[in-house]
Amino acid sequence: MPALAVDAATPVAHAFASCDAARFPAAPLMADKPEAAAWSPDLSAALYNVDGWGAPYFFVNDDGDVAVRPHGAATLPGQEIDLAKVVAKAAGPREAGGLGLPMPLLVRFPDVLRHRVETLNAAFDYAVRSTGYGSRYQGVYPVKCNQDRYVVEDIVEFGEPFRFGLEAGSKPELLLAMSCLVARGNPDALLVCNGYKDDGYVSLALMARTMGLNTVIVLEQEEELDIVIDASRRLGVRPVVGLRAKLRTKHAGHFGSTSGEKGKFGLNAAQILSVVTKLKAIGMLDCLQLLHFHIGSQVPTTALLSDGVGEAAQIYCELARLGAGMRVIDVGGGLGIDYDGTHSAQTDMSVAYSLEEYAVAVVAAVGRVCDRKGVPHPIVCSESGRALVSHHSVLVFEAFSATAPGQLDAAAAYLLDELTDDCRADYRNVMAAAVRGDSDTCGLYADQLKRRSAEQFKEGVLGLEHLAAVDALCEFVARGMGAPEPPRTYHINLSVFTSLPDMWAIGQQFPILPIQRLQERPAVDGVLSDLTCDSDGKVCEFIGGRHSLPLHELPTHATRGYYLGMFLGGAYQEALGGLHNLFGGPSVVRVSQSDGPHCFAVTRAAAGPSCADVLRAMQHEPEVMFEVLKRRTDDATAASLARAFGAMPYLVFDPEAAVMSSGESSGMSSDSEGSAAGAAEEDDEEWEFMRGLTV
Repeated sequence: MPALAVDAATPVAHAFASCDAARFPAAPLMADKPEAAAWSPDLSAALYNVDGWGAPYFFVNDDGDVAVRPHGAATLPGQEIDLAKVVAKAAGPREAGGLGLPMPLLVRFPDVLRHRVETLNAAFDYAVRSTGYGSRYQGVYPVKCNQDRYVVEDIVEFGEPFRFGLEAGSKPELLLAMSCLVARGNPDALLVCNGYKDDGYVSLALMARTMGLNTVIVLEQEEELDIVIDASRRLGVRPVVGLRAKLRTKHAGHFGSTSGEKGKFGLNAAQILSVVTKLKAIGMLDCLQLLHFHIGSQVPTTALLSDGVGEAAQIYCELARLGAGMRVIDVGGGLGIDYDGTHSAQTDMSVAYSLEEYAVAVVAAVGRVCDRKGVPHPIVCSESGRALVSHHSVLVFEAFSATAPGQLDAAAAYLLDELTDDCRADYRNVMAAAVRGDSDTCGLYADQLKRRSAEQFKEGVLGLEHLAAVDALCEFVARGMGAPEPPRTYHINLSVFTSLPDMWAIGQQFPILPIQRLQERPAVDGVLSDLTCDSDGKVCEFIGGRHSLPLHELPTHATRGYYLGMFLGGAYQEALGGLHNLFGGPSVVRVSQSDGPHCFAVTRAAAGPSCADVLRAMQHEPEVMFEVLKRRTDDATAASLARAFGAMPYLVFDPEAAVMSSGESSGMSSDSEGSAAGAAEEDDEEWEFMRGLTV
């Protein structure tokens, strides 16, 4: 770009007195300071749309903390759980009554999980009664959404009165589903076996039938039928078979790409007829009892849902007409989550229906087709994993530092006077345009000054101090002309790749907000940068179309930490997370509502994987590594090495910073199981760990 002309009438700005913001025109410049306005927890709730995405479980209480209603709308005033107090209990030092767990922290609320199971079943029960449907609902939980032992066990236990079952998609998932249903499940609960299958998988499923489990082997490919027939003959077990239909119906967006005629799984019309022919020829057509399909996750509208369910119901009725022993229609997943609280069908982040509307749409569509065809109404099954587990856990992490806004001091004026002639000309033009209030011209000159200074720095003409002074001047003038301050980067003690893999991989957005100080105005726009050595390890897209997140100034040293929560992430994130940079998972606490003074009890607590744990996961041998290293050091250094192997990979700060206010963490309700799990023995832990590493 050619140099812009210098206005000869412009006085030379020697010192920053002439650059004072008070000299700039008032209109574009100085809006009222937002910090000066009154603020309240209700305003924070509206700012982050907590009532939109969080109802009926999350809200901002009068103390300015995010709180949890563990029983949804039925939660009584004395039963609400303050999330900040949970973090104080979990992360606070043991001598102050805390559990001493390192951050980050995953907080599970089994009461929320129970409420989700009960609400889903109540919605379908209402749909059955209100539409006059002639059968019942009997759902399954797809364990791929979250395979954590206690999550699966809770769902089976809470779902036992509803005959609620499990869905497995691999041999390990099938083994855990069998074990859990045998120990806790209703005898009528379905065990749906999806995914690609070999002889070992099919044999396991048939063994499950010999244990009294209501197991259905769903054919994803036509050739799997031969495996099922051979294994059933060898083991002498008559199977119950389902098949997955590849529908024409699909929806747009990322979550709809797995459905339709080009979807990964399922049989087309010709393959379905071929399966029927084979089963009929060997006298096993009565074994075909279930039809499964999947429109796609996050189905956006009930209109699309009804269309897909209606198409599948037609196939179900045709199979019944051909003589199959049909009794169950499995509508798969698709029940969506309102991640951004907009109740909209326009993006993958929301859905335009309620849980009750979803259930009525499914039941009515099946009943309508079956009535038209004169086929008895089947049991309706769904695999609504995302809707069941997304709300039950909250990931809490700490922002430990932030980039500071640019500062301009008087000393920089002398550095600007040392610029080359052409740069000084740009400098004078920037100041003149700023004083006139000509923001467009000011911006052009500022860009030219920065570009020219950068070129001269690369040539060695200007020093690093000059480059910094130019940047500070341009940022100062831009703010003076009314340009918003660019978002600050808040550094968080977390790995996006480990704990938020969907956010990194597919652009999934989750609600993120501070869990405390919400009675104060969050006056800083920030983006989040994680600990990993990867440029993708950041969060700069937020719900509501934001490219930054309203945050507070970080607390000063030796005061309580600044904690953020990521919500609605209970599905998929834990199993998908890897070991990027060898950061492991978070610490975990399980928190139930109780009648104690703080309304909650920590019933289970566990620190996250140590450095030794993640090293073992990548085939390293921490014991051998420790032996090699300790040969070159003394006992004191060896103890420090042992502590390093035993510590979590995340940053560790002064434990006092984890106490969110004095006295909050002492005396909180915690049962014996939680205390035993969360508080390790008071022995000399680093030496104990060192002895454990010794070969």
